Amino acid sequence: MARYTGPVCRQCRREGGKLYLKGDKCYTDKCPFSRRGYAPGQHGQGQARKKLSEYGIQLREKQKARRIYGILEKQFRSYFEKADRQKGITGENLLVLLERRLDNVVFRLGFGASRTQARQLVRHGHFTVNGHRVDIPSYLVKPGDVIQVKEKSKESPIIKEMAEGLATKTVPAWLEMSPQELSGKVLRYPTREEIDIPIQEHLIVELYSR
Repeated sequence: MARYTGPVCRQCRREGGKLYLKGDKCYTDKCPFSRRGYAPGQHGQGQARKKLSEYGIQLREKQKARRIYGILEKQFRSYFEKADRQKGITGENLLVLLERRLDNVVFRLGFGASRTQARQLVRHGHFTVNGHRVDIPSYLVKPGDVIQVKEKSKESPIIKEMAEGLATKTVPAWLEMSPQELSGKVLRYPTREEIDIPIQEHLIVELYSR
């Protein structure tokens, strides 16, 4: 499946704000967006951003959400349609579905420095869910699921490096993490207040409702 393979921070510059795509680096002075906050391209520097139409604002919000979670358009639309069929507020349902993705949960537990790295680790089969190997990043977890690093994978240099910082890692309240066991548990689904991404989901709903 085709995915964006260019400079990650270019996407933040395109959206005019940090999307936190590179994990902890985004919180430091080394963040490229902090140094070059203007739009990418030959004429990005020195030019004021164009005033967007209502449609443009809605589109950019949808693109931000897609880029944060690393999802292509067709799959994102599928999530929206599923969220729309569920009871409750469609926009919040959409974000909860995205948070339930296995790659995102691995990232939230601290087992990956970024969602991109977490997705790669899942694809390489380093994790189990309830004792079964799962290598599908889009796998949707549910309350009671236990995500754990495979025994063989604990010797991986990447996993070892990640494990060193788990003791000081703070995880969302809807998850539980055990640094000693290199495992995590889904306690419940997240609430909107617990999803700390800079997205106005109602704009996405308005866009798809056109």
